[in-house]
Amino acid sequence: MDELKQEKQIETSKHSKTESPFVFISHDTRDADIAEAFSKLLKSVSAGMLKSFRSSDNKGTQGIEYGIEWYPKIIESLQNSSDVVCLLTEFSINRPWILFEAGMAKGKLNTPILGIAVGVSLSNVSNGPFAQFQNCDDDVVSLTKLVKQLVKKLPNSEPDEDVIKQQVEIFKSKSQEIIKARQEESLVVEVEKTIDNNESAKLFEEVKLMFKELPSRIENASQRTSNKSSRRIHPGMIDELIHYAFSRNIEPKVILQIILAPFKNDYPWIYENGLILLEKVGKVKHIQSTKGFEQFLELVTFTFDNPMFRETYRDEYEFRYFREVPYLIERFFKEFEYQKLEMRQELK
Repeated sequence: MDELKQEKQIETSKHSKTESPFVFISHDTRDADIAEAFSKLLKSVSAGMLKSFRSSDNKGTQGIEYGIEWYPKIIESLQNSSDVVCLLTEFSINRPWILFEAGMAKGKLNTPILGIAVGVSLSNVSNGPFAQFQNCDDDVVSLTKLVKQLVKKLPNSEPDEDVIKQQVEIFKSKSQEIIKARQEESLVVEVEKTIDNNESAKLFEEVKLMFKELPSRIENASQRTSNKSSRRIHPGMIDELIHYAFSRNIEPKVILQIILAPFKNDYPWIYENGLILLEKVGKVKHIQSTKGFEQFLELVTFTFDNPMFRETYRDEYEFRYFREVPYLIERFFKEFEYQKLEMRQELK
């Protein structure tokens, strides 16, 4: 029953085509402004007698009203159309919906398909399904001929070619403006994207350079006089720095140098043994369970708990910082092991 009903609808639509020309403008949604310009062209050359439909129209009566199911409306408009004009642009070439509408009109309804290459070469659109049609270029002469062909379908029409040509030139100018603006907008987006990428890369390199230079800066800061002690880095900041550095893929050796930098001159045995311990990290599964790690922490604790070395603290900052060092070192190696574990899981 549904098939019989559909066949009757098709027969009815075929009958209506012969009585009243109706142009279905098939287009990509992104070409809505070009479709609107072409619709105005048809209206201008026919004194409003040549009706058309375009799904993207939300200003007038040529589109789909609010609350109506869009798919049945499009099928109905295709069935009632005398011609289907396909606006073939860089957006719509080989788009599934354009091909569906053209295939539905030609295959089931035997409706003429008029492909127009807008802003692209005719050779680019005359392939695939559209290769079987005589498509139209967007030059003034070709468009004038196509529009005149559509106007002739109006009963008792006597189209004036000069008037049609004049309106076609207006459409041509409008479509070129739309395409030019689109290209300029696309170029701006590409430039902005390139700038953002370059700025991000530049910022990352600056951060990496900053971290490479930071050990020497901290080392210099530790040697300054007490009247400049306010510029020194708090142990809590070093703790945050460890996490941030690992998140930015800073080399682990550099991070440990940052932690140990204040000891390089006054406590070289801590600084050098810390770097030696780091060299062993990649060779064992869990560095914190090794004897070398325990011995290193014992060395640090012995140094700063020893009454003899306490007398060498130059100020309150050094006392607090050195007391926190064992915890900072443990924090560093825990983060290092965690990062290695995550990397192994990603590789799996």
